Parts: sequence; structure tokens; C-alpha cells
Amino acid sequence: MIKPHDHPRYRKTVVSAVDNSGDDIVDDAIRICMLASGSKGNSIYISHRNTAVLIDAGLSGVEIERRMASRQISAGDIDAIIVSHEHADHIQGVGVLGRKHGIPVHISSPTRQNAQDRLGHLPSVAVFSCGGAFCIKDLVIRPFSISHDAADPAGFIIGCNGRQIGIATDLGIHTAMVRQHLKNCCGLILEANHDPQLLEHGPYPWPLKQRVKSRTGHLSNESARDLLMEVLHDGLTHVILAHLSETNNTPEHALTAVSGQLNRHRPELTVALQHAAGEMITL
Repeated sequence: MIKPHDHPRYRKTVVSAVDNSGDDIVDDAIRICMLASGSKGNSIYISHRNTAVLIDAGLSGVEIERRMASRQISAGDIDAIIVSHEHADHIQGVGVLGRKHGIPVHISSPTRQNAQDRLGHLPSVAVFSCGGAFCIKDLVIRPFSISHDAADPAGFIIGCNGRQIGIATDLGIHTAMVRQHLKNCCGLILEANHDPQLLEHGPYPWPLKQRVKSRTGHLSNESARDLLMEVLHDGLTHVILAHLSETNNTPEHALTAVSGQLNRHRPELTVALQHAAGEMITL
């Protein structure tokens, strides 16, 4: 992830949850590590106490294991892989990791049907529906529908003990339902895919530009900013900008666009990158 000194609006990377003495990280902390984010592959690690999940596994199994090991995470400790949608940059390593480590895969029925050839045999599958909550040990997962060109794309609220993380990536618009789900989060992972000017004048062919800008494509930096302003509150302490285009965006463009209207309520801003695991963020 981009370091604080690389951008004037960018503050510290890790937010520590401490007990009343201020000395120790509380046992109730939620931990997030962006293992990969972008069109070449996506995977998010989230843990709470002795529960750990991956949201998507869009790199090879070997590469995901390597990135987890770089952050002292063991693949054998993963309790579930939760799949957002069937695009290859979200499911490439799902089948390999599921078979190798016996990890249950949580996936919607339409997504599973459209991804079956790439997933292969899965030793353990749990089917969820957007709008219906399910539990993985002490984590409560609430999938919600988003607008993207996939069979049944999902965003997620992941929480425990009244605290929750919101994930909204790979969506072309932020609907009222998306905003409602993200309103009370202490941490957000938001798509800031492209700068409109860079996309307009960049090398993508016109049909692909239209697809990216469409209601089933990807959020621009400005759309991410607008979404953040809609759900901003005092309890939101960290926002991760995710799924940046390497062709049509830069971390500097994303940070400047999203942070420009932040005033009194100022969560920490982090940019997730494609080619390396980010730091472990503790909320």
C-alpha cells in the first residue's frame, strides 16, 4: 500500500484498537490485509480473534499463499473463502486453495453456476443469497447486491459485536441499498477504479471505455468520493481505496479526488495495490 509520506493527504497506515489503558490491542479487534487489488487479481484477508476469511482469491493459489506468508498468515488457518462474483480476477485461486487446504467456499448459486468450469471440484460449498446473513464462527457476513456485469455480484458487510467492515468493489453505481448497508461501518473497502480524464484519453478501445463507465462497470474516483460522503460518520476510522486501474488511475489521483472534501470527519485513507500485499490494518 502507499505509505503516508508519499502523499500529503495520506496519514498513518495502521489504526490500532487499544484497551482502556492504551497499552494493548484488544482481543476484539478486526484485522484486514489487502492481499491483492486490481484487474489482475483480488483477495482480502479479514480476521477476528480465531476466525479468518478470504474475500475472493483471484490470484494463483501459490501467489496467495506467498502473500499471506509475507504477513505471517497461514492458509491452513483460513475458515472460509467468500466469493463476490465469477470474474477470473476474483476466483482464480479459489478451487486450488479449497482443495489443498479443505477450505469451505461460500458462494451464491448463480455465481457458482457461472464459475463452475474455472472452480473445478470443491470439497465443501455453502450457498448464500444476497440479502441473507450467515455466520462463519464469530463473524457475521451480510451479502448485498451490487451493480456489475456478472451473474449475481455481491458486496459484503462483515462484523462482530456491533462493529463491521463494508466491502463495495466492482460496481458501476452506488444505489440507495448500497449506501444503506455501508452507513454504520468502522472500516470501508471502496472501489476507486479510474480517473475519468485518464480513462477518456487512455489506450482502452472505445467499447471497453464504455463498459468501465457504465452502470454495470466500475466506480470512478469521484463516484467513490460521493459514496464516502454519503456514509461518512464519526465511527468510520479507516477507508481503503481498492481496485485501482493501473492504466486509468494512479494512487495520487485517487487520494486527491477522494480526500478533497473531507473536513471534520477524516478517516485514515489507504490505497490498496495490485502487486504486493498491504500492511495488516487493525480496527
